[in-house]
Amino acid sequence: MERALEGNAILDEFRAAGALLEGHFILSSGLRSPIFLQKMRIFEDPVRTGRVCGALGKLIRESFGQVDMVVSPAIGGIIPGYETARALGCRAVFVEREDGEFQLRRGFEIPEGARIVMVEDIVTTGLSSRECIAAIRKHPGVLLGAACIVDRSNGSADVGVPLVSLLKMDVPAYPADQLPPELAAIPAIKPGSRAITA
Repeated sequence: MERALEGNAILDEFRAAGALLEGHFILSSGLRSPIFLQKMRIFEDPVRTGRVCGALGKLIRESFGQVDMVVSPAIGGIIPGYETARALGCRAVFVEREDGEFQLRRGFEIPEGARIVMVEDIVTTGLSSRECIAAIRKHPGVLLGAACIVDRSNGSADVGVPLVSLLKMDVPAYPADQLPPELAAIPAIKPGSRAITA
């Protein structure tokens, strides 16, 4: 059996993929940070993705038991949701925005009684996770909890359900008008895909 990936081993996967970036980054929350995890560098490698999401599936099974369905937010959660569902041997669907709110589309359904885990890539403030969970709760099913590869909040983000992660990080994030001088001296870039919400 392959060794369990967690903590520093997950961080090593990000480093090896060139996905751990340093500089001045504008996060999708609108906050600024000296560290950015470019998870798509992980997901461009199917073998690495399978290894990381396999570890997340193992953690989910240990934390929540049997899972029937993984639901993820588009777009960043689609790949880890699918690969984690593959590791769990269950279905994977995703929610996407329509009129500004996450909804199930494309004929996706959540059957009554289905045991569901919401899977994200990275949680920072928990906003997209909470929005995804709100969409899941509009359907029948049993929401067991949430899981992510990296919890950048170091456990402080409240997503409204139990959240498990392979790696908790205490990464500083600042409002744009409260930057430390060393960060303010570096030009800011926005490497993520989601529109800034603040």
